[in-house]
Amino acid sequence: MYAVLETGSKQYRVAPGDTLEIERLDAEAGKPVTFDRVLLVNRDGNVTVGSPTVSGANVVADVVAHKRGEKKLTFKMKRRKGYHKTIGHRQELTVVKITEIKA
Repeated sequence: MYAVLETGSKQYRVAPGDTLEIERLDAEAGKPVTFDRVLLVNRDGNVTVGSPTVSGANVVADVVAHKRGEKKLTFKMKRRKGYHKTIGHRQELTVVKITEIKA
């Protein structure tokens, strides 16, 4: 059994027991969180596709930890002008473990 859910404007294919790093959620570590935006559910070959979401379906996960992702560097330069600029960014992430899919 698996499902496709949407969170943080991204889509993830999940199954019970999977661990994901998603964009930061406002939930404490150790607490459960429910995802309502389920786009697809596959129950042993029986596929249910939502339009846009599957009604009555949700995915329950436990928040494992909050962390920051790897640093992404951007370098800006204008040639022949002496302009150089380095910009860094670290994305705030939440690690969740999928416990069950309710359909």
